[in-house]
Amino acid sequence: MEALSNRRRLLMLMEILRMETDEEHELSVRQLKAAFWGKTEADLGERGLQDDLRELVDSDVFPVVMNHNGNGFPKYYSHQERLFEVNELRLLVDAVSSARFISRSDTEKLIGKIKQLTSKHMARQLKNMVLVDEAVKSENNHIKYYISDIHQAITEQKEIAFQYGRYNTRKQFILSRNGDSYQVKPYALIWNNDFYYLIGKYGAADEIRHYRVDRMRHVLKTEVSYVYDETFHLSEYVNQLFHMYSGDDQYIEIVFDNHLINVIIDRFGLNVAIKKYDENSFVLSTKAVISEGLVRWILTWGSDAKVLKPKSLVANIAVEAEKIYRNYH
Repeated sequence: MEALSNRRRLLMLMEILRMETDEEHELSVRQLKAAFWGKTEADLGERGLQDDLRELVDSDVFPVVMNHNGNGFPKYYSHQERLFEVNELRLLVDAVSSARFISRSDTEKLIGKIKQLTSKHMARQLKNMVLVDEAVKSENNHIKYYISDIHQAITEQKEIAFQYGRYNTRKQFILSRNGDSYQVKPYALIWNNDFYYLIGKYGAADEIRHYRVDRMRHVLKTEVSYVYDETFHLSEYVNQLFHMYSGDDQYIEIVFDNHLINVIIDRFGLNVAIKKYDENSFVLSTKAVISEGLVRWILTWGSDAKVLKPKSLVANIAVEAEKIYRNYH
């Protein structure tokens, strides 16, 4: 029979307690011996095992709870103190399952790793219950590496180079600029509308631009250093940015029907400036990027939304609405 050193025996005991026990599941010394036998076919003496258990019960490194009912009943042991509670692990599983930029294979791997953060009994409760449209899951397994490389470049203040592209109507991914690389000073990664976006400065003019990470290819951290522009306010910029399109930001006023109030709060937050317009509607006043993305978002709400200011946005809405009308007449 295989002999176990004291150190290996203690490590295996900790692993068995971690995986097999929790607040609702305990093991006696006899059951722990059986678990050891199942893993190593090692016949352990109860005294050595009890010494290890006492050591763990008195330890703060790997807390073990001893439950003893007395009257000759055996003692039961369990490891209950976890880094994450089950409800917290559930949030992680749901977030990973829902994130469209994480591929199917990476989703399965990550959920498997999350389940290892608790006992096997609690892990069964983490079965994915979130219904996700598998059709929108990314097929790009490189995104996780791109995100890591970009984060590292931001930390080290190094420029990055990458190719960028889009799909055509034949579902072919076509690189922009004939495949020539973009070189950008990376400032931040933003997770918006289920996509990761890079915010950075591009070109000699240091123009702020946005790039979807899932549309990047061959991301490379260069050795070219840059100095972060302290006058650039990232949070303010992100708040002004609308649908991740470039454009000029201006103050806008839009009248919405009252039933859209939760849509506006979800989009702009509770601190958004709104006021009563009439009994059936309210006015949104905010600063936003005037862009095609904004125009199309407003048109999403049909006649339940009407732009008051600025005149340029009113004109853009009218032009787009006319195009829609012509499609059906």
